[in-house]
Amino acid sequence: MLFADDPGFPGLPDDFIQRGPAGIEAAAAALEHGKPIADIQQFACLPPFRRAGKILCVGLNFAAHAKEAGMATPDYPTVFARFNSGLVGHGQPLIRPRSSDQFDYESELAFIIGRRARYVSEESALDHVAGYSILNDGSIRDVQLRTPQWTIGKNFDGTGGFGPDFITADELPPGCEGLRMQGRHNGDVVQDTSLSDMIFGVKKLVAILSAAMTLEPGDVVATGTPSGVGLSFKPPRFLKPGDIFEVEIEKIGVLRNPVVAEA
Repeated sequence: MLFADDPGFPGLPDDFIQRGPAGIEAAAAALEHGKPIADIQQFACLPPFRRAGKILCVGLNFAAHAKEAGMATPDYPTVFARFNSGLVGHGQPLIRPRSSDQFDYESELAFIIGRRARYVSEESALDHVAGYSILNDGSIRDVQLRTPQWTIGKNFDGTGGFGPDFITADELPPGCEGLRMQGRHNGDVVQDTSLSDMIFGVKKLVAILSAAMTLEPGDVVATGTPSGVGLSFKPPRFLKPGDIFEVEIEKIGVLRNPVVAEA
């Protein structure tokens, strides 16, 4: 751990990722001289990336989730945008808005672009991924489902969790294939899947997205949630003040957030 005023502080991830692999390597070397953190879970953290130019989210990327939502399995990814203002870090409270009691959770793998990508093939796609983190794509369901465009229901202030860890791609299986992801609501496992079950894996998503837009270093892509969202329970299992939601991804870490009511 290094503080901003410590000698050799490498900058925030938003900064050093712009310098490409060399910037990440330099940051890692600098951080080796810092004081180790025994357990990051005891801290409240800011999101690892706070100035992402694009936060792209993929909907219906697990067949079982598409089925529970009553929607067809897509043959092309459903993509919508989130904004930085809607995300909080590990340990920080998720905010259930005053206007709705349908606050839902979505456990997701996020990947972060490290090299500019435009018209990238699947074969070279992973060369453009710097690393991985965890995202809870918190959703206000009644607002989300009022229109065919999901953006507003996905961007209420402080409704999504992001972090705390950023694990570089070389530390993980290619595309995180085979890793296990769990979502836990007040300790109960409500989502449990292999990341190999994604319809569109990381390689495909980089190739498809980069055919539409230039992906820049620091851009974040959330890869979709499996079955078991709160809306699928009978009665629905929405988040309420006092709840705790955790997303754990094997080899990456745990994102844990309490839930509070909007003041």
